Amino acid sequence: MSIDKEKFTGEIKDGYAFKGESIIMGGAMIDGEVLTENFIRIPLKTLNRHGLIAGATGTGKTKTLQIIAEQLSSKGIPSLLMDIKGDLSGIAVSSDGHPKIDERHEKIGLPFIPDQSPVELLSLSNDAGLRLRATVTEFGPVLFSKILDLNDTQSGIVSVIFKYCDDNGLPLLDLNDIKKTLQYITNEGKDHIQKEYGRISTSSVGTILRKIIELEQQGGDLFFGERSFDVDDLCRIDEDGKGMVSILRVTDIQDKPKLFSTFMLQMLAEIYTNFPEEGDMDQPKLVIFIDEAHLVFDEASDALMDQIEIIIKLIRSKGVGIFFVTQNPADIPDSVLSQLGLKVQHALRAFTAKDRKAIKLAAQNYPITEYYDVDQLLTELGIGEALVSALNEKGIPTPLVHTYLRAPQSRMDVLTDREIDNIMTRSRIADKYNELIDRDSAYEILTGKIKTAQSEEVQEELRQQEAKARKTSRRDKSTFDKVFNSTTTRQIGRTVARELTRGLLGVLGIKKTRSRKKSGWF
Repeated sequence: MSIDKEKFTGEIKDGYAFKGESIIMGGAMIDGEVLTENFIRIPLKTLNRHGLIAGATGTGKTKTLQIIAEQLSSKGIPSLLMDIKGDLSGIAVSSDGHPKIDERHEKIGLPFIPDQSPVELLSLSNDAGLRLRATVTEFGPVLFSKILDLNDTQSGIVSVIFKYCDDNGLPLLDLNDIKKTLQYITNEGKDHIQKEYGRISTSSVGTILRKIIELEQQGGDLFFGERSFDVDDLCRIDEDGKGMVSILRVTDIQDKPKLFSTFMLQMLAEIYTNFPEEGDMDQPKLVIFIDEAHLVFDEASDALMDQIEIIIKLIRSKGVGIFFVTQNPADIPDSVLSQLGLKVQHALRAFTAKDRKAIKLAAQNYPITEYYDVDQLLTELGIGEALVSALNEKGIPTPLVHTYLRAPQSRMDVLTDREIDNIMTRSRIADKYNELIDRDSAYEILTGKIKTAQSEEVQEELRQQEAKARKTSRRDKSTFDKVFNSTTTRQIGRTVARELTRGLLGVLGIKKTRSRKKSGWF
């Protein structure tokens, strides 16, 4: 393929020149050559139009995410990152540099300046970091039912539970609360529930309980509760004007896909509900990077997918951009993929016919170009190289360009335990979320009601047994009196007494004779 490099250079410079603020991703490449000082920029104005970072394992996706996040931080834009492998936390420490990094930046024509970003560590489990929590009540019956993948009948029961708890002042804070409520409405509170809200199927309640236990086993018991995380804390700026990089440490999330999808949906829903409408902004107020994005979609039911699609479409009006990071664009549903303005595609591997088909489909996601054979190039991209296409300030896709990516200014490795402890010590909101809150909720209140009901049942049973005993005693005494006082009983008694007397006298050698007629002795 004969390429007019001068024409290519002109189109790239025009396509990636913006009036407003932008960040530099790297330098343009053509025919394997890096064009020095031909920078590929991304306008901040369109970063709330979401994005995709895709590529096979080991091609540099995580480093691309790190580059974008630290550049956003330097522009005063906060972000939320998912740290799956543990190395993204290195963004908190400046790079030590390396000859290969210097060589890379020399080719691009961009000086390498080590830097670090302010970091807040978050956690869904017992890892070091501020614990992210949310209450069951905050989810609401509809979203909670969708997370559990319940049918209409089961969802109706969940709605009844929420209504009953609202009507009776029973806070639903954690999973124990809703499990105890389910227990109560099928036992001690069954009559009251049936009278006020209608009959509830015991089998459906059993299904809901099993679904809750499944969520609980994936760490839901740690996620649901107080204190709820305030999403406004994701939008903080430090004293130097840098955007805070909130890093969610989820190194064990592969074993907890249900918990991960639950957290992400709740977080997005909470942001959409609480953030004000912003309209067109010169730069986003928050950017969220979802690594291993397939975990969100693989565990999502159809109803949950509908909810995700709605939020993705609408949340950009709140000034929030969402970037999905995954191995293949096919991991993202078409309805979501069509909403992603920025696409950074690293290399894909073609080992099977299915892989080759996936590459052809991936190539169709990008603008048509006369300068690259996209299908072929996708299999030949080196580490730290990617095909890039963004939206310009008018919302028009920029030319597709083979990009030689800059290196992260921060460390490309994990933090030490001491460095993690230092970050936690410096946190200004750690005390807020480390505070233990254990107020009375549905579990404690209903446990008390159940104990009271059980105590009353025991007392009533004792009263019934006592009354029965008294009745039996009176009946036995009456029978005894009748038998004792009857003529037959008295006759039998006299006969027995006479025979006993006779036997006793015989033993003593005394014979009792019949009464004689009066003799002369008298």
